[in-house]
Amino acid sequence: MLTGIIAVAIGLGVMVLVHEWGHFVIARLFGVRVEVFSIGFGPRLLGVKRGPTDYRISALPLGGYVRMAGDNPAEERRGDPDEFLSKPRWQRVLIALAGPTTNFLMAVVLTAALFVRGGEQPSYADKPVVVAGVVKDSPAQKAGIQAGDKVVSFAGVKDPTWERLVLELGLSAPGHSEPVTIERDGRLITTSVQSEPQPFAVVGYPAEPVIVGSVTHGSPAESAGLMESDVIVAANGEHLTAPLQLSEIVKQNGGNPMTLDILRDGQPKMLELRPTWKDPGDGTPRWQIGITFRFETSPRRYSLPQATLKATQFHIVLANKLVYLVGELFTGKVSLKQVQGPLGIVQESSRAAKRGFGDLVSLMALVSLNLAILNLLPIPILDGGHILMLGIEGLMRRDLSLKIKERFVTVGMVFLLLVFLIVMYNDVLRLFPSH
Repeated sequence: MLTGIIAVAIGLGVMVLVHEWGHFVIARLFGVRVEVFSIGFGPRLLGVKRGPTDYRISALPLGGYVRMAGDNPAEERRGDPDEFLSKPRWQRVLIALAGPTTNFLMAVVLTAALFVRGGEQPSYADKPVVVAGVVKDSPAQKAGIQAGDKVVSFAGVKDPTWERLVLELGLSAPGHSEPVTIERDGRLITTSVQSEPQPFAVVGYPAEPVIVGSVTHGSPAESAGLMESDVIVAANGEHLTAPLQLSEIVKQNGGNPMTLDILRDGQPKMLELRPTWKDPGDGTPRWQIGITFRFETSPRRYSLPQATLKATQFHIVLANKLVYLVGELFTGKVSLKQVQGPLGIVQESSRAAKRGFGDLVSLMALVSLNLAILNLLPIPILDGGHILMLGIEGLMRRDLSLKIKERFVTVGMVFLLLVFLIVMYNDVLRLFPSH
């Protein structure tokens, strides 16, 4: 938990600071007088004043804020030309947009840096989507997808790779119907599949060597002599083309003895074992032999232009999906129980920090993109709310009264407070195993 808190303080703090820096830069570009640029909140600890701006470090080091001259209609104004409210509406709109835009660019930069740095990725990731098999009673089987089918279009994306398809599925709302076109024996067949968290259950799984990632202590696999990095080529005499195929065979085999043909350091061996009925820790008991799989991987690095393009495309797709999910939240099609609040962010940050620097940077990029999207919501006190108000005033060709603006802001604050309390409540419930 402490690791998570530190990670959140650094990650979220930097992302909020970047957001405010965006407002600051565009405000200064339009000649708005910025009175305070603060790293952190609360009492001023130290700083320096350059021109009209007090660059300060404040007591609470979580994010920061920018205070522009004349940006509060409730306070007394002198009407100076360098005050925020003295600027044309289009300039104020651009100043409001600058924060979310900077967060989006920050997400792209962080992700592009990871792509340039490079790393191992599953070998199937950048290959065409050719289905090796489908899980029984899965959305793929219900949609009529079969082994050997090639996906030529998914959710409007033509000729997707497995990487792009997994991304689309991972960001699709559970239960949402996605259009898919497959090629079978030279014929094109159009159907639809229901999204769910497990991508390979939705469209089928790719051909992949069945490589043992780890063996659980005291499991049937350990008793039989199965070892990490063994390649399982057949189970009960059936040739294997993917790890999920073995999972299905174990499930159908039940508690009966079964044989595994393996390759260890290139040498063939045969092992016998009997699956056990057990809960692996996710609350769902099932027949299992006590192993995890690992993918065959290959190193992949990208040039800076490739990485930038790939990161931009990734975050455009992700932003579209986030906007869609926010819409589903407002229409009630997605429950607020699926939204993580501060405690959830702390937990995820802790896990990411423990997994390594790359995972933490990936989480920071995701948080930055979320800040960009959420701040553009047309809710008072958020940037989107300011833009909405300016749009209304532009259509009316006059300013709204101070009383209306105050009510507008009050409604927004109450709404955000209610959402915060709900997600906090759900976060606390998730701490208990029954939830």
